[in-house]
Amino acid sequence: MLQRFGFEVAAAVGDAEELVTAVKEHSPDLVITDIKMPPTFKDEGLLAAVRLRKDHPGLPIVVLSQYVQQEYAAGLIGTGDAVGYLLKDRVADIAEFVAALRTVVAGGTVVDPDVVRRLISRPQDPLAGLSTREREVLSLIAEGRSNSAIGAALHISDPAVGKHVGNILAKLGLPPTDDTNRRVLAVLTYLRAR
Repeated sequence: MLQRFGFEVAAAVGDAEELVTAVKEHSPDLVITDIKMPPTFKDEGLLAAVRLRKDHPGLPIVVLSQYVQQEYAAGLIGTGDAVGYLLKDRVADIAEFVAALRTVVAGGTVVDPDVVRRLISRPQDPLAGLSTREREVLSLIAEGRSNSAIGAALHISDPAVGKHVGNILAKLGLPPTDDTNRRVLAVLTYLRAR
């Protein structure tokens, strides 16, 4: 698709380390990466983007994300101009996506409108962004229930519970780390909000 719009693709990589290596090898005019990359699908892509900006100041980078994650957006935007933070839903509008890429290559900053709204609004109630079902799931997590027990209580499948838990963690701005238990942090946020 990118080639149809005049972009030359120098490399396509499978993980963050390959991304860093490819940038050294090809010196691209633009890097497009997902926040989550193998092997753990946590924040390897974002960490690689920040590292690349440190090693190659001004390198235009567009990061794609499934959800609005305020701390990721703020961290990337803080690296200077020629950056983009887009939700993957925006990629579906090809003309808008290509325009965003061209803006970043030209030195501009492009931030998804939903991200801007979240960064500006920062609701007082940290649970305000959760759906009714997500609040129900979080309430059951706070009771100490497992995903299977939550699924049984709400009459939904284990994968559906897992999806709700992932959405809750993303909406509460709890990125994956090795240092914290995100479910516990989500419960603490829930209890503080009550």
